[in-house]
Amino acid sequence: MNTPPPFGWTSGEIHADVVFGAGLLALAYAIAWTRGARPGLREPALFGGGVLVLLVTLNGPLHDLSDYYLFSAHMVQHLLLTLLVPPLLLGGTPAWVADALIVPLQRRRRIGPLARAATRPLPALGLYAVALIGWHLPGPYGAALERHAWHVVEHLVLIATALLAWWPVLSPSARLPRLHYGTQILYLFAFGMPMTVVAAMITGAEHVLYPYYDAAPRLLPLTALADQRLGGVIMWVPAGLIPLIAFTVVFFRWVAAEADEESPVVEEPLL
Repeated sequence: MNTPPPFGWTSGEIHADVVFGAGLLALAYAIAWTRGARPGLREPALFGGGVLVLLVTLNGPLHDLSDYYLFSAHMVQHLLLTLLVPPLLLGGTPAWVADALIVPLQRRRRIGPLARAATRPLPALGLYAVALIGWHLPGPYGAALERHAWHVVEHLVLIATALLAWWPVLSPSARLPRLHYGTQILYLFAFGMPMTVVAAMITGAEHVLYPYYDAAPRLLPLTALADQRLGGVIMWVPAGLIPLIAFTVVFFRWVAAEADEESPVVEEPLL
């Protein structure tokens, strides 16, 4: 392990590649927004929030804590990248923007069917589970900490598969649509399982799974094993709470939609 930089709550490393990538994403969105219908500020606020969370997660104090000192901070980082950034980005993408990106893909014989299959519930959740569990195994996890390029790949894979996992619930596109409300509720029951599996594996371990953090300077009065278990708990609780919140939102939207369908049509009097 290389000597970590001095830690400060008001400072931290800034990665030019992250800033550049987030800037391009925001610029592309702004250009698309100015060229289409602009019914309100809700969608750009959500999308901008997703980009901002991405920047804060991968730069500054949280980055330094997770990369050099605390496994638990790294789990906070992964939670933000999988459970907060993707819903914000999807929720902030207008339908016409999503369709404009999807239509060219669907016209390609090989990519079109693959995109449709990857956004269906079982493949989407399966890819997310494989990525989440695979990257938290000691071997791949340690390689990502030791090599920056692998760390970038790890984060890109986690974000991409999390976008797929959220797609059946938050799809902005009619061409690759979200599930019916009732099916969304069933899907959300299973959504938290992959992260729960990872959290259980980490929390229940009797020894340090990641030697990198065993050799890290002790920034807080926590042993490496205690920090590891704290990271597991940090993953475990949101893995249940965030799908529960999404479940509640979907349920009330379903009730409202059913009420709208059942409400009688009031005819205007002729005179």
